Amino acid sequence: MVRYTKEHKQETRQRIIAMAGRRLKQDGIDGSGVATLMKDAGLTHGTFYAYFSSKDHLVATAVADQMRAQHETIVAQAAPGRAGLEQIIRWYFSPEQRDSIEDGCPNAALLDEIARSTDPTKQAYTDGVLTLIDGFAARLAAHDPPSARLESLSLLGMMAGTLQLSRALTDRQLADHLLEQGIRNALALLDAEQHT
Repeated sequence: MVRYTKEHKQETRQRIIAMAGRRLKQDGIDGSGVATLMKDAGLTHGTFYAYFSSKDHLVATAVADQMRAQHETIVAQAAPGRAGLEQIIRWYFSPEQRDSIEDGCPNAALLDEIARSTDPTKQAYTDGVLTLIDGFAARLAAHDPPSARLESLSLLGMMAGTLQLSRALTDRQLADHLLEQGIRNALALLDAEQHT
């Protein structure tokens, strides 16, 4: 029997989490079985329990990882202030973001299923949302970020809902117009917040 190092096991676990995040966003939580999730990672179904206690455990872990990655690669990299929020908004409402579900936003891809998931998955999502909105709030009200948390949460909700709707439309032109309107609406929300 081959023994793997602790590092190898951790790298394999992280590969499972990353591949599961992509698959969950593409096919949904209910549409992604353990066998498929393990196959995506290049492993057999039988090795699953060496890494996770249940599918729910993997889902919660993958959701947390997806939310962390979105924060690190998008929000944390954006410029400070309103300019950074505008960067985030324009990225979020791009056709590329809309059309790349497996590489895109976990909010728009999984939100409806997370609402029906286990408490650990909901908590992983909530923790991720709080991190995202803190990043928004720091750019919305640099002098007092906690005062902008609710506005930031509203912005995130508007963004995720608009992207979900755009993804669901079969009329590509209408879907593109919706993204453009989403940008205008989000920027108007930012401008309204700066004047209050």
